[in-house]
Amino acid sequence: MEDKNYFVHESSYIDEDVEIGEGTKIWHFCHLQRGARIGKRCSLGQNVNVSNHVRIGDGCKIQNNVSLYEGVELENDVFCGPSCVFTNDLTPRAKYPKGSAGYHKTLVKEGASIGANATVVCGHTVGKWALIGAGAVVASDVPDHALMLGVPAQQRGWVCECGQVLRQTGISDYRCPDCGRTYQLKEEQLEEMK
Repeated sequence: MEDKNYFVHESSYIDEDVEIGEGTKIWHFCHLQRGARIGKRCSLGQNVNVSNHVRIGDGCKIQNNVSLYEGVELENDVFCGPSCVFTNDLTPRAKYPKGSAGYHKTLVKEGASIGANATVVCGHTVGKWALIGAGAVVASDVPDHALMLGVPAQQRGWVCECGQVLRQTGISDYRCPDCGRTYQLKEEQLEEMK
């Protein structure tokens, strides 16, 4: 028997031509489809479906009941809360399937978190370290560090790399109340001050 450097629960299905990184754990009732690429040290909770050719970076945590459809890419250290939803077709019809040529790409950048039951409509990018609140519906691109809430999701503030909501300390200055990182808003982009 082949010695693996990752864990797959016996109830899960792994198709041919799937790559799984070292230290990754795949729990009960998951399905990883042909061409999927999973990074190192990831955790896929119960009932996660990873469709054909999906890319998942290192250190991602994907909670129970999440389906990552073809066209979705997660960069490193992305968190997907329980039952969050991704789409890949803006005008689906059962009678007129488009196939992968009709799918729209969704990119979730490094460190972003998507809350439980949130929906990310395809064709958009969720920026680095952004935080999508539980139940929100993302229907536009999300800036780095943005806090997005509601239906449709609207920006309600900024979040630190550590996940805490930032406090405004000046006209364009922000500080994290937990870790002390400081940020400055420049041309509608939040930048960490070193």
